[in-house]
Amino acid sequence: MIVRPNTLKAGLLAGIGLIALPPLATADDWDNDPWGDEEVTPLSWYGFIEGAAGYRTRSNDLIDDDMPLGEVRFQLEGQYAGDRIDGRFKLDGLADSVEDKLTGDVREARLGFSVGERTDVRLGRQVLTWGTGDLVFLNDLFPKDWVSFLIGRDDEYLKGTNDAVRVSWFGDRANIDAVWTPFFEPDNFIEGVRLSYFDPMQGELTAAPPLPLVDRPARTFDNGELATRIYGMAGSQEWAIYLYRGFFGQPTAFNPESGHLEFARLNSLGASLRGPLGTGLYNLEFSYYDSADNRDGDDPMLPNSEFRFLAGYEQEIARNLTLGTQYYVEWLQDFDELEANFQGDPATLPEEYRQLITVRLTQRLMRDNLTLGLMSFYSPDYEDWFLRPTVNYRLSDELYMTAGANLFGGEDDHTFYGQFEKDSSVFLRLKRTF
Repeated sequence: MIVRPNTLKAGLLAGIGLIALPPLATADDWDNDPWGDEEVTPLSWYGFIEGAAGYRTRSNDLIDDDMPLGEVRFQLEGQYAGDRIDGRFKLDGLADSVEDKLTGDVREARLGFSVGERTDVRLGRQVLTWGTGDLVFLNDLFPKDWVSFLIGRDDEYLKGTNDAVRVSWFGDRANIDAVWTPFFEPDNFIEGVRLSYFDPMQGELTAAPPLPLVDRPARTFDNGELATRIYGMAGSQEWAIYLYRGFFGQPTAFNPESGHLEFARLNSLGASLRGPLGTGLYNLEFSYYDSADNRDGDDPMLPNSEFRFLAGYEQEIARNLTLGTQYYVEWLQDFDELEANFQGDPATLPEEYRQLITVRLTQRLMRDNLTLGLMSFYSPDYEDWFLRPTVNYRLSDELYMTAGANLFGGEDDHTFYGQFEKDSSVFLRLKRTF
């Protein structure tokens, strides 16, 4: 449903004002009987209302609006815990002043039950995640919402949703998770509406309109996704093996006949280790991406296969101050074939190795009511970077404020973080729970 911009922006301001009001009295506030019986039910409801605004720190001549983020979000969540079945439902309603529309989204709607003593089944719309990386994903190939993350929404919204069946089997020495998504669920990728991006076909930064022309795989079972994790403990060490069959989450293949982007087929195999080391925790993870339609690496219109490796460490370096750091590398396979057949500007040819170093600092103060954070990403190969400072403050049991920034930079427009330099922004969110 589309509404007029002035009406929606006025509603946005009103919604933010309502969030800041003192909470209304509830039936419990007026109940002076301390001996009253409290009814216990298997169904519970809760949620929040949140206002959010973000402004660019510099003008972007490709996008007229200086606000990549401006919205009021209402979320209602329900849980049911029965004797034999459990369920979860999460509904989001959004008044969005950037795209001038009201939308609703069922973020979760799933049921769970057990089959025997060792097997659990969860089916329906759900948020799925695994792997050991901190905002770096190797074997977690479930959908991501990169737009939400890069404009300043809550980190919860980086994770997309799957309409899937998850079967978990628990053994004595190992456990197995198998997730079948009947119809492929892609990432919410950058389309140029809130953020501009580098278009390798044009060799320059671009933005909508028009939207990029993207063809998704046909909604057939043959194009579904299957992800499997086998995991367990060896002493104090947590280990896992991962397998995946499906598609790359981003439309990285180009069809010269249609002139449209497509999603290339992907198979992957990986493993991880995580456990205590010294006074902190370490994590190691690797994956091999098999680009099923370009195993020789000689088709420049399709992604190459690649190895990915991650090593991380986290520890408390002072009271309530935690430091986490990661080293991550992507190693393109058959690079000589890619270089020989590359048809774009030679300056935009991908590097054979893309290294990434991340550092996260987290300081908790005022009895954990105030949290200061800084997450930084830097690639020495592409000389681009991303800084994400945040301040989280709990004003009361129901009211929370988050302020932060998404700051990008780089030597070249075609690098991952460098392309968003003109989309650097600051943001503020105010949330009231109930």
